[in-house]
Amino acid sequence: MSGGQQEPEPRSPTKEDQDILDKVKEQFVKRSGTNPSEFQAILVSTMVANSIISLGYLFKVYTGGDTYSHLKVHYTNHLQRGPNLENFLLNKTKDEKLEFFLDGDDNRE
Repeated sequence: MSGGQQEPEPRSPTKEDQDILDKVKEQFVKRSGTNPSEFQAILVSTMVANSIISLGYLFKVYTGGDTYSHLKVHYTNHLQRGPNLENFLLNKTKDEKLEFFLDGDDNRE
C-alpha cells in the first residue's frame, strides 16, 4: 500500500461485511463472466481510503467447489452510493494469502 501504511491483518467477516459483498455480486458476475454457486466472504481486510467516510475492502470469497476469488471493493457512505467492485482476481486457492493488489494485477483467465 502506498504512503508507507501497513495493511491490516485479514479478519473473519461480519454480517455487515457480507452485506457489502452481496451488493457487488451482480457486478462480479457481469464483469467476471462467471456465475458462482456460492458467494461467501471468508476473510476481509478494510482500509480507510482518502477519508474516514470512504473504505476499501479486500475480500477472500468462496465461490463454490474448490474455487475462491479475491475482490477489491470501494464503499463511500456519504454519497449514498452502494459499494463498487473495483477489481478481482480469479482462480485463487483456500490457502492463498489475502493481500492488496493493484488494478493492473488482473489474472482473469
